[in-house]
Formats: sequence, C-alpha cells, structure tokens
Amino acid sequence: QVQLVESGGGSVQAGGSLRLSCAKSGRTFSSIAMGWFRQAPGKEREFVSYITRGGNTAYADSVKGRFTISRDNAKNTVYLQMNSLKPEDTAVYYCADASRLRGTFYATGSYDYWGQGTQVTVSS
Repeated sequence: QVQLVESGGGSVQAGGSLRLSCAKSGRTFSSIAMGWFRQAPGKEREFVSYITRGGNTAYADSVKGRFTISRDNAKNTVYLQMNSLKPEDTAVYYCADASRLRGTFYATGSYDYWGQGTQVTVSS
C-alpha cells in the first residue's frame, strides 16, 4: 500500500507564493510518474503538472511559467512551487502516483494512488 500526504496549502493574496509537498510512504517502489491535480468547488478535478521517473515534466497551460514541479527521490517527496498565484488557482490540490504506464499522465485515470488533498485559497 502507498500513502501520499500533501502539505503546504494555505491562504495567500494574489501574487503570492506557496510550495506544496507530497510525501510518499509505504511500498518503496519507483513511481512511473507523480502528478498534481486540483479541484475547485463545483468543478471537475483537473490536471496541473506531472513529473516522470526520468525527470520529464509537463504543465497545464493555465499554470505554465508560474508553477514548477520537482522531486527529491531520497526523501520520496514531490514538490509544487506555485508563484504569482491568482484567485482562479483556488482549489484543493491533490498529488497522485502512477505505478505503471497505462495512458497519458494528464488523466486522473492513469494514477493509482491519491493523497487527501490540501486547500489553497488565493484572495484578490
């Protein structure tokens, strides 16, 4: 079993920054990829970013240039640095782990394990 625990959420004003962390524990196998998704009230969960085992990264157009994903393999932790935050970034942010390749990493269905989420609120 794999556990993912997010932290680092909070409330900031527009233009501010936050760094989210996702610590992985449990079965110590190497993920194919880890991703960040977010879900705003009344909306579907949407892709934010992913990082593959090989270090390749991808971002949603809405966050490109403002968010940066990274990983510390020694700590089994993935980070999401969020700069120049906007009110439309307000959502619950979830990290996810893909243990095997079964489709595009932009899709929620490609991930096997999910964290409980951390709230990010950006005020104008």
